[in-house]
Amino acid sequence: MQTTLPPTGTAELLEVLAPYIPDEFINRLLPGNHRQGRRNYFNAAQLWRVHLLATLTPVHSFNALARLLPEQPAWRRFALLPHRQRTPDVRMLSRFRAEAGVAGLRRINEQLVRRLLKFLPAEGQTVAIIDATDLPAATADKKKTGNRGRPGWPRSAHAPSRPGTRAFS
Repeated sequence: MQTTLPPTGTAELLEVLAPYIPDEFINRLLPGNHRQGRRNYFNAAQLWRVHLLATLTPVHSFNALARLLPEQPAWRRFALLPHRQRTPDVRMLSRFRAEAGVAGLRRINEQLVRRLLKFLPAEGQTVAIIDATDLPAATADKKKTGNRGRPGWPRSAHAPSRPGTRAFS
């Protein structure tokens, strides 16, 4: 591995990092579901690589990533997606995250870090990985509290219509 990496968001960075992704490990860890019904066109390694694109490219939303993926040949090459029109949609990415779970994503990250650390010099380089920590949302201050509506009126009461407005009967 090079001592200096190309800038984030470039095709050169994707080419440098692609060989370090543990595709075989990912496919063994998450073999996919082979149930009856819709055909699964993508294996777990391809879906994980698409998720990694959200951190390695300027597109940071899965909706935008799914929309732009057919137009970006370097991104498709990195994600091992040979067909321009056959790319995963947001629903497939969401289902992959749900099936992989936090523990599965952590195991993939650990494997990736082990591979990357072998090639980094020991002079204190920094490695960033996708954090799959499951944290509760801090929403205590966002709860709707108190009475809504006009003061002094019961909650279920309807406000009278404006004068001159016909009521429906």
